[in-house]
Amino acid sequence: MLKRINRNENRQKRHKRLRNHISGTSQRPRLSIYRSASHIYAQIINDEVGHTICSASTLDKSLNLEQTGNIDAAKAVGTSIANKAKEAGVDEVVFDRGGYVYHGKVKALAEAAREAGLKF
Repeated sequence: MLKRINRNENRQKRHKRLRNHISGTSQRPRLSIYRSASHIYAQIINDEVGHTICSASTLDKSLNLEQTGNIDAAKAVGTSIANKAKEAGVDEVVFDRGGYVYHGKVKALAEAAREAGLKF
């Protein structure tokens, strides 16, 4: 009998390994990404005190998205999180890709956030 590979379990293991080296401070908070099949979420987190500074996702009504699970939606979330971070006074972040491969939606979100003025 073959053992079925649990992709989410493997992603969580990769994320735990990454989190041993990445943490957000008050000067440089962590930009954390989570993506599901139909949505993508981004949070800026100060790990010293355990607070979320700001967040954005494809569930936000202000983005007016037709489809929520594609690269265009990820770009919109990246721009939105960068603008919210600027309003909160955050210029520089540490990027936490959440165990996902830096490709596709994750890459689109990161590049859109950089273009909107977030440094990482």
